[in-house]
Amino acid sequence: MSGWQPLGDAGFLFNFASVLDPAANARAHALAAAVRAAAIPGIADVVPAYASVAVALAPDADSELVHSRLARVPAPAGDREARATRTVVLPCCFDGPDLAEWAAHADLAAEAAVARFASATYAVALLGFQPGFPYLLGLDPSLAMPRRAAPRPVVPAGSVAIGGAQAGIYPRASPGGWRLLGRVEAALFDPRRDPPSLLLPGDRVRFRPTPAAALPGASVEVHP
Repeated sequence: MSGWQPLGDAGFLFNFASVLDPAANARAHALAAAVRAAAIPGIADVVPAYASVAVALAPDADSELVHSRLARVPAPAGDREARATRTVVLPCCFDGPDLAEWAAHADLAAEAAVARFASATYAVALLGFQPGFPYLLGLDPSLAMPRRAAPRPVVPAGSVAIGGAQAGIYPRASPGGWRLLGRVEAALFDPRRDPPSLLLPGDRVRFRPTPAAALPGASVEVHP
């Protein structure tokens, strides 16, 4: 499959598109799965993003050989070659500091905005920004809202947020400029787990509105 471009001197990159597109994201996941299945010697990691796939080379890799083998990986026709997806249902308390402003921006009552947000099924497009941070596609366009003009110095771990047309969850406390709608108790990243990230690229995610008092003991549901 031609189209692989050098990524510095330590890898290669394949781009499907330059916009947030669910179809391109599905093809990126399918290509990443196909490259992994090819088990090409010299590849240290395969990383799908919104509409691209990066391949990292091992220190002793023969880059020309890897490139020639990558060119022979069949082009994905769709997402049929990607791994089997799961649906992860996360209990979420919608009490974020930006909730009222976000609902007003959408011209909805807070309860209606939460209901619309929670009715959607989101797709994990990629993990990035910090370990285990899922970038989620599937936000209803009517609920989109620009990021804050000034980022917060600290966003609490577990915060469910939107930034433009994307949704996401902060696995750990960090600065951030996304709009905070609520929070989950689930540990999104734990280096002692295998895999360490609770959510993986290609997974589906749903949010189950849960009162604050019930959140600590609420269970995460994982469906094949």
